[in-house]
Amino acid sequence: MNPRSFKWFFGILAFLFALYLTLLIPDPAVLVSRAQDKEPFAWNRDEYWSSLESRFKEARAEGCAGLSLAINQRLSKIDSLNVRLRNGSLPPTMPVYGEVESNFFESGVLLAVCPSRASDYMRSFGELRRALKQQSVKWDMNSQAGRDCIYRLLYGGRIAIEEVILQSAKGVVSQPVVEANEPSETPSATILGMEIHSGDILVSRGGAPTSALIARGNDYPGNFSHVALIYIDENTGLVSIIESHIEKGVAIAGIEDYLKDIKLRVMVLRLRSDHPALQADPMLPHYAAKYMFGQAGAEHIPYDFAMNTSNKSKMFCSEVVSGAYSHCGVKLWAGLSNISSMGARSWLSAFGVRNFTTEEPSDLEYDPQLSVIVEWRDYETLYKDHLDNAVVDIMLESADNGAALGYDWYMLPVARVIKIYCAIINKFGAIGPIPEGMTATSALKNKWFSRHHSETVKKLSVLAQHFRQSNGYSPPYWDLIKLARQAYTSSVTR
Repeated sequence: MNPRSFKWFFGILAFLFALYLTLLIPDPAVLVSRAQDKEPFAWNRDEYWSSLESRFKEARAEGCAGLSLAINQRLSKIDSLNVRLRNGSLPPTMPVYGEVESNFFESGVLLAVCPSRASDYMRSFGELRRALKQQSVKWDMNSQAGRDCIYRLLYGGRIAIEEVILQSAKGVVSQPVVEANEPSETPSATILGMEIHSGDILVSRGGAPTSALIARGNDYPGNFSHVALIYIDENTGLVSIIESHIEKGVAIAGIEDYLKDIKLRVMVLRLRSDHPALQADPMLPHYAAKYMFGQAGAEHIPYDFAMNTSNKSKMFCSEVVSGAYSHCGVKLWAGLSNISSMGARSWLSAFGVRNFTTEEPSDLEYDPQLSVIVEWRDYETLYKDHLDNAVVDIMLESADNGAALGYDWYMLPVARVIKIYCAIINKFGAIGPIPEGMTATSALKNKWFSRHHSETVKKLSVLAQHFRQSNGYSPPYWDLIKLARQAYTSSVTR
């Protein structure tokens, strides 16, 4: 190599090295404010969970023949309590709600041993949900008393049912669960054997680790991470799903494409037929869906990472539904979620979230304006859902204790170059590996989070299998939390 070529070679190397060092400069730190006057919900009932597990062990020893009378009495008690909830006006502080909660948990312990009456248990839960939603129409759903009551009973009841499913042999508890036959006059289609109407809302849980973070990372940890709106053309009967994806923003998909995405659970919600707006115009849900269908087809609407519900130029998934119904005069999300834990705030801000009082997908299950029509879930996906949740709960626990969301810092220059490429192809309507609106640093942190989550889930699966072999039953959720803590500690300290 001659001296001139030698100089050029090292000059280029020096330039690339300087560029690499420049691209290593981290993004400015995001200052996350502390929540005012808000705290995450906490059960604080570890002793009670332990007592339920002890009773479960006793029930296994007794056998189903010896439990038949107790199961009948428990289910009858729940039915009588549901009758009380259907009559009169009961504020959320009434003792009857605590009585319902205890009876539901304690019935679940027996039915986890003898699931032959599980369908009656689920039916009772559906009646409880309808009665509770009717009561909560008169509550302030942004008050702590109202939110705590409906969360304890509906989320708690869901967890109890799912423990019954997971303790039973695969296929013993039938799926899907049909909840209500809410009348609707909007165009309809049959999907997976169910009659679904235009304007119905699909609430689901994705299979990605970040889906678990979305579901769990708020003051009332839930089971859902995504919301979509169904539009059915009144002339052709064509079914379209309108939703907002992190990768591409607001988009329209066919039902086949929607179902192709991994979903650990799906629930259909419908505006109640006795809603005043629906009484005035029974076609309102269809008009809401048609409006958003038109918006999605007319222009590109990017994903709203900031979760800013006041900025309609971008939309995250919940805004697709709330925006559609708001256009027709119906305000959904009777209660908004708060994200007050500093750990959750810090980690979510690393992904671009800037608004910590917002419309979370799980909130819709508790909205008194909506009825649950049907829910799909099965044993395998439900078990994965619980594993994912337990690991995220422990990861967020570590965040509350000061753990930062890491990333492979040496990859930042490469990620920034890829981001430039993505920004260019986004201008032409193409989708790149780093979504529009997401920074290179956020993409690397997302990768770090997903990797650590997946590694911990694998370890948790092994620990859960050992638990099952040692005890003869699957670890209930409170035991999964303990095992997840053990699995995550070994992951971050290796």
